[in-house]
Amino acid sequence: MQIVSRQPSKAEPPRMTPLDVLPVFFDLKGKRVLVAGGEEAAAWKAELMAAAGATVTVVAQSFCEEMVALETRGAVQLVDGDWRQANWAGLALAIGDCSDNQAAEFVAIARAHGVPVNVIDKPEHCQFQFGSIVNRSPLVVGISTSGAAPILGQAVRRRIETLLPKTLSAWARLAQSLRATVLDRLAPGAERRAFWEQFTDLSFSGNEPAGDPAAMMARASHAPSGRVTLVGAGPGDAEYLTLKAVRALQSADVILFDDLVSDEVLELARREARRILVGKRARRASCRQDDINSMMADLARKGRHVVRLKSGDPMLFGRAGEEIAALEAQNISVSVVPGISTAFALAAELGISLTHRDCAQSVRFVTGHARNGQLPENLDWGALSDPATTHVYYMSGATAPRIAEKLLARGMDRATPVLIASNVGRPNREIIRCRLDGLAHEMEGRNFSGPVITAIGHAFGQRLAPASSPAIRPETLGAFAS
Repeated sequence: MQIVSRQPSKAEPPRMTPLDVLPVFFDLKGKRVLVAGGEEAAAWKAELMAAAGATVTVVAQSFCEEMVALETRGAVQLVDGDWRQANWAGLALAIGDCSDNQAAEFVAIARAHGVPVNVIDKPEHCQFQFGSIVNRSPLVVGISTSGAAPILGQAVRRRIETLLPKTLSAWARLAQSLRATVLDRLAPGAERRAFWEQFTDLSFSGNEPAGDPAAMMARASHAPSGRVTLVGAGPGDAEYLTLKAVRALQSADVILFDDLVSDEVLELARREARRILVGKRARRASCRQDDINSMMADLARKGRHVVRLKSGDPMLFGRAGEEIAALEAQNISVSVVPGISTAFALAAELGISLTHRDCAQSVRFVTGHARNGQLPENLDWGALSDPATTHVYYMSGATAPRIAEKLLARGMDRATPVLIASNVGRPNREIIRCRLDGLAHEMEGRNFSGPVITAIGHAFGQRLAPASSPAIRPETLGAFAS
């Protein structure tokens, strides 16, 4: 058995890829901040500093209505004067709304006093930057584009806002209050992990905290020593992952992943998680299934949360049944997180309904090879030639010509539309259209770089992708017109 540990890429990269800026969070409660300037831009920064608990002094020779309103409600102190004469000693931050010819002087004074400085809208003079903020205090998310694309940062903020329920603030405050108790009552490792994972799942429910935290701790103290989660990674695009799959990856201690799982998916896992490549690709060296089963069980018995990460959906030609049975036979807790199967990703990317009511009343998913790499001998070709059914043959790169031969022998229409697809859900996807009687010819001498599915049925003739699509050979688009 060959076991290979792989970090997010195969060249043993650092745990963190290069950062344009370092995200840091200042604790400003009770600390002094100077804001130079009295106009709207300075008022927004002054209000932000006050919201963070700072004692804010605003120095300017005139003040806008927004700044005066901040003083009226006690958020800031306004000083009519020159910022050069301000008290710079002991400042936590200095923020200037300065003209071009004053910016360098403002920065020089700040640096002379050892004060971190920001000049509004002049990134070349800034030691730190303000990004977009998602506020679920005490949970705070900061987003930066290094000043290159503020509108993009705002769009990212809006996306995150939709994912984080407003009630997270209450849950974060509760976590803050429980932290010391959890450290005192629960043992490091599996017990604490079990409590915080249960707590986190509840915090994303959208409901306010309720129930007894002590009961949650009691359940965590009796948590199993380890567990296994079978997770569907989808066909490759990390955006196909479910939120539940991402949470499983974020809580994993060890990840056993197939060779088909993309680096983009692995990037979403805990940085501390150990990653072990266990192969499982046709016609290539890979771990034996029994060895994978033993490895999962051994790691779980050591108290680890093991994520078995599979391409597509674990329950569809993913050998999940064998793994579940082996784990349950040893009383190891196992759960499943479904994934987007390749057939569904293909249909979605091309805008094709697998069950278009004008031509398909059912769908069949069929394995394209048996243990010996050939077509299974027990397939019902009479049923598979049904013209009112959409068929998708998985792992069929080597057997597609034989599939066509069997179906044509059973009288299936020679003009039935076919899609041959490889690397679905990835930038290098290949999709070829043809007719059933041209399938063998299209596969002749072809060496696809990834796994192949063959989709057959009249549903695939209902909609033609535009000829400009880079993922589909343009010369094959007219194959269904005749």
